[in-house]
Amino acid sequence: MALKEQITEDMKTAMRAKDSERLGTIRLLLAAIKQKEVDERVVLDDSAVVAIVDKLIKQRKDSIEAFQKAQRTDLADKEAAEMTVLQAYLPARLSAEEVSAAVKAIVTSLGASGPGDMGKVMGAVKAQLAGKADMGLVSAAVKAALAG
Repeated sequence: MALKEQITEDMKTAMRAKDSERLGTIRLLLAAIKQKEVDERVVLDDSAVVAIVDKLIKQRKDSIEAFQKAQRTDLADKEAAEMTVLQAYLPARLSAEEVSAAVKAIVTSLGASGPGDMGKVMGAVKAQLAGKADMGLVSAAVKAALAG
């Protein structure tokens, strides 16, 4: 079953269970997917849906940070709950060691060296690890590999 279909089924399940918080988050995700499809006039595949989920999770992380700075734990908790629902739609994430090993392999295959090759390496890494790893972690691993 495609990821988009799975999300739709989960929405129906949440409706039947009257789980309003989960339902709201899933509807938000489906709206983001539909918006992208309408804007670009395409039907999204699983990797594009994962990219949208990743983007929404990043927004939640940023919001949680802002709410915690403002001592609004009630809003931070709501964002954290939404983030938990969204994370269920991501594939298993690579560990820091796996990311580092993959980045080193890509740097070696490209023959990259020095910070000037950061863009070239990040493009290749994004293509290979999109949706599988936290891009902040990937960026740090690329910097470390090019510096060493």
